[in-house]
Amino acid sequence: MARLAVDAGLDVVLSNSRGPETLADLVRELGARARAATAADAAAAGDIVVVTVPLKNYRQVPVEPLAGKIVIDTNNYAPARDGNIPELDTGEVTSSELLQRHLPTSKVVKAFNNILFSHLAALARPAGSGDRSALPIAGDDTEAKTAVAQLLDALGYDTVDAGPLREGWRSEVNTPVYGTPYAVGDPFWEHDPAPAPVETIRTALAAAQR
Repeated sequence: MARLAVDAGLDVVLSNSRGPETLADLVRELGARARAATAADAAAAGDIVVVTVPLKNYRQVPVEPLAGKIVIDTNNYAPARDGNIPELDTGEVTSSELLQRHLPTSKVVKAFNNILFSHLAALARPAGSGDRSALPIAGDDTEAKTAVAQLLDALGYDTVDAGPLREGWRSEVNTPVYGTPYAVGDPFWEHDPAPAPVETIRTALAAAQR
């Protein structure tokens, strides 16, 4: 995602749990539009902030620096990694709603969680391309979703609105839209990327079942 953003002329601030110095090689590779910072500093710097962490660690995401900001949640619930989270197991909430509860003054939008990173890099296309792919988003704030759709457009993707955060489960692991539409075969992680246009993604979202 950082590479797509830099290629689109956007400035990027990267952080991880190991410290900015561990990102030096990546920053050097990305060029002058990228820099590394602590999580708190990256949160404060970003106009739109992307959260990609194991879901079990969502409470470590800094709250105050993200006040009033759009936060893109790329996370998925994986009990084998995250342990069982009762309210997710029962369907009481979605993983993005958990993050929204943790960030009550932010505007959370779920996106980028259903596509393999290598396919994300390979399938970006300019607006109007016949083989452009689409990504689903979900969120409770209309203006935030509009901003995220504009970001996706800049990065090379169309958008399909899956609805509010409570519908975010439709794009998580083991749903029809997770991974498979963006590959030439199954399992998707073993195959080359394939374009997935708006109607393909809309149909896959509608086919999801709990």
